[in-house]
Amino acid sequence: MALIIKNNVSLKKYNTFGIDVNASAFAKMEHIENIHEALEASKGNPFLILGGGSNVLFTKDYEGFVFINQILGKGILSETEDEIVVWAHSGENWHEFVLWTIQNGAFGLENLSLIPGSVGAAPMQNIGAYGTEIKDWCLKIEAIDCKTKELVIFNHVDCHFGYRESVFKNVFKNKYVITKVFFKLHKASKWTPNTNYGDIQKVLLEQGIENPNPKDISNAVIQIRSSKLPNPKELGNAGSFFKNPVIDINLFETLKSKFPQIPNYPDKNGVKVPAGWLIEFCGFKGMKSGNTGSHEKQALVIVNYSNATGREIFEYSQKIIEIVKDTFAIDLEREVNII
Repeated sequence: MALIIKNNVSLKKYNTFGIDVNASAFAKMEHIENIHEALEASKGNPFLILGGGSNVLFTKDYEGFVFINQILGKGILSETEDEIVVWAHSGENWHEFVLWTIQNGAFGLENLSLIPGSVGAAPMQNIGAYGTEIKDWCLKIEAIDCKTKELVIFNHVDCHFGYRESVFKNVFKNKYVITKVFFKLHKASKWTPNTNYGDIQKVLLEQGIENPNPKDISNAVIQIRSSKLPNPKELGNAGSFFKNPVIDINLFETLKSKFPQIPNYPDKNGVKVPAGWLIEFCGFKGMKSGNTGSHEKQALVIVNYSNATGREIFEYSQKIIEIVKDTFAIDLEREVNII
């Protein structure tokens, strides 16, 4: 089906914050051919491609083209005795894809269950949770060059994955459209459970599970995330709003002497400190400010309580950044893309 472009369309139901802004031009992409049509239609104008809209904050109307990626499809490319390579088109729902991999005996992504968004957005952000990141499993990515319209293959090393970063989020931002993502996963013979992060082990023990399988871990992660994070369909949010900062060892030692209870994790670049703890310590957990505020169960999540504007949420996040900076001398970085 050819691309159908509409004018002045509300994006409220296409972003998980539920921000009511308009796009000057709007269309849904359901086939690879639609990408070529979209690039041609938007030539010379700003354009934005949205998957699940789960990592974006609109602070104003979008003066350009917004394309919703609904290109679906997934399958098994190859397999050996120990490994299996699976693929998915970029418009596939991430959580549903994770469940599909488990059902098909492809293991490794179970710790990333219930993360909102699409398959295409996952490598852009290098999403991660409970000790696992996309970079641990991504084999390669197919993408269309926005200028030449040619298909380009990015192998794992080409993606330059970092903490919530990839080449698609910085150097090549808006220069490529991801169409398909390939993952090399483990079969049961090679798979080992990753239960050392967060409350996974605790939940499994509460359930009486001593030797968990991938489905058990997925269920545990779903239970944990559901208990801490609000459902965007019920309360607008974009999940974790800030990245966990990595600070140098000298600053950490100074902070530890002043705040002995500060949690920390080793990192190759220093020490990682949970942003949620910093924000909660500063008194933001459960705070309401106008139509926005911090979630009562997770300070890292900023929510839209009732018809908040993107600008209101942005200004609230700025207040958090400033107070955390004054308290800990740490600069928080937004994980959510501001538009």
